[in-house]
Amino acid sequence: MNSSISRRLIFWLAVPLMLLALCGGLIHYFNSVAPGVISSDRRLKAAANALMIHLAVDNQRFTLDANPNAKPPLPAPDSIDYALRDTQGRLLLGDAQLPALAVNGSNSDVFAMAELNQQSVRTLTTRFNSRGGVVLITVADAHRASEPAVRYSFMSTLLWDFVQLDITLVLVWVGIRLGLRPITRLRDEIAARSVLDLRPIDEATVPREIAPVAVTLNRLFQRLRASVQSQQQFIANTAHQLRTPLTGMQAQIDLLLVEPAAEPIRGRLQTLQEGVRQLAHAANQLLTLARADPAVNIAAKAQPVQLHVLAADVVARHIDRALQKDIDLGVEARAAGIVAEPSLIDDLASNLIDNALKYTPSGGTVTVSTGELDGHAFLSVEDTGPGIPESERRLVRQRFYRLPNSQGHGSGLGLAIVDEIAQLYDAVMTITGGVDGLGTKVTVQFQPGTAK
Repeated sequence: MNSSISRRLIFWLAVPLMLLALCGGLIHYFNSVAPGVISSDRRLKAAANALMIHLAVDNQRFTLDANPNAKPPLPAPDSIDYALRDTQGRLLLGDAQLPALAVNGSNSDVFAMAELNQQSVRTLTTRFNSRGGVVLITVADAHRASEPAVRYSFMSTLLWDFVQLDITLVLVWVGIRLGLRPITRLRDEIAARSVLDLRPIDEATVPREIAPVAVTLNRLFQRLRASVQSQQQFIANTAHQLRTPLTGMQAQIDLLLVEPAAEPIRGRLQTLQEGVRQLAHAANQLLTLARADPAVNIAAKAQPVQLHVLAADVVARHIDRALQKDIDLGVEARAAGIVAEPSLIDDLASNLIDNALKYTPSGGTVTVSTGELDGHAFLSVEDTGPGIPESERRLVRQRFYRLPNSQGHGSGLGLAIVDEIAQLYDAVMTITGGVDGLGTKVTVQFQPGTAK
């Protein structure tokens, strides 16, 4: 799966910001903590050297020479704590509370942190060779709170730097999400479109950074529209050119059937008449498909349509065919109106009724209904035919698809035309079973914005 732009931006911002925070912490350490530590270590080293110079041994007794003229002078008692021990750790002189540290022969100075009177202090233990033997001098800075305070200040600053880093990253994340909203809107706009909707994207509403994407998509849409329009124009021209000669052939065959001389070939003429009728019907369906395409910009032809009036007119045109098949064709028309191109809604209703009459056996019923449900205008056609299996109800919306073992002749375009006209007006076509699960009921429900 492709990585997220937001996560990439956060990653490439977080890494350098984290490095900057660490560098800032190091700089703060060397500017505030390190100088104090170095100064304290120098003071401890000087105090240890001074103590060793003033150290006097008399019969294995160790004392400090308090001669003020000696150089360097003894450190002030309130500034340095000290303890003098032998190599066995026995206290010889000074503060017994200072901890004893072992000093190996390879290292004469050992700096460490120790606890003294429940406070953390920095200590130096130094190994000296005196007249009384090897001794260990441990000195501690009496200003015990200075270094811990500096360290606490350093840790507090470092912690606050990382808190600021977290807050900054959160704000950056929010900013990125807000900044990427135009891309999200563009994605949602394209995703919400029908597969037949090839309108260009409004480039004025697209940010400058993704304008090239919108321009490229518009060029692609333009090419697709040109290709679709070319195909639809070819289909429309072909269907239109076929209608005139087919109408003439139907008229001539109708006249020939009433002639007494045609009696010997009447069966063949009736077969020919049915074939020409089916061919004319297919031509009309192809013309309807071409007109239902959004590329022909039918929105400009939209006008108020009273569904109950239109349904009654379409039913009236199919009465003769229903009577010939002994089918009870009726209409239950309640007032409902939409805004659309009347001829397309007429084609929608005609194809639904034609489909129902084609597959309903003799003695069956076909009922056309109109009305409003929850503010949605609808048109439905219900029959008592063999029905459409639930597994096939999605497939019958495809062009030229016919149910296996279907009776009669058909092109498989009827429900495909209905579905494409419905999509053109953002309507929803549903296919269900009839009453008690018998037959088929096809309902086209229009959106509230289309209803009038």
